Amino acid sequence: MGFIPSRDEAFSLLQKYNKDPFHIRHAVTVEGIMKYFAEQLGYKNEKDLWGIVGLLHDLDFEMYADEHCIKEQEIMREYGIDERIIRATASHGYALTVNTVPEHEMEKILYAIDELSGLIGACALMRPSKSVQDMELKSVKKKYKNRNFAAGCSREVIERGADMLDWELDKLIKETILAMRSCEDEYFKY
Repeated sequence: MGFIPSRDEAFSLLQKYNKDPFHIRHAVTVEGIMKYFAEQLGYKNEKDLWGIVGLLHDLDFEMYADEHCIKEQEIMREYGIDERIIRATASHGYALTVNTVPEHEMEKILYAIDELSGLIGACALMRPSKSVQDMELKSVKKKYKNRNFAAGCSREVIERGADMLDWELDKLIKETILAMRSCEDEYFKY
């Protein structure tokens, strides 16, 4: 078993490779979503681990976009980070940049919510409140159907993630909205 960084250590590592506030906010959002799902799915004792996975999932994206989910494995191994974290973060690039299939529920959640959180975040920015606190499933579904809206958020990946979890798409969207509500205040700090 390797090193499991504290939240502060993981955040420092994230900032070493990411400077853009958008990437930092995305990482913090995914961290919060992962912690929410850890609690909801019966992994409360692993909540911090799930959060670290969320925080570090795009560690290499800003500096090594062409090697996303590949370079971060190398970086994390240099720091002696636990292989569970390395595997989980790599698996969110399944069928895109790596062949690491999400297997553990933590990995499937990360895979499913990474793109979805971006789409929901884009929906929130269109609202007068600029918040997910008053967002409902039907608002997201309307934007989801428009392939030009948040076009960089892959609907195929989101749907594949829902299938991996054996969840209906509506359930995944609704639960991710609730997860984002739970951590929205943290997101706005960055």
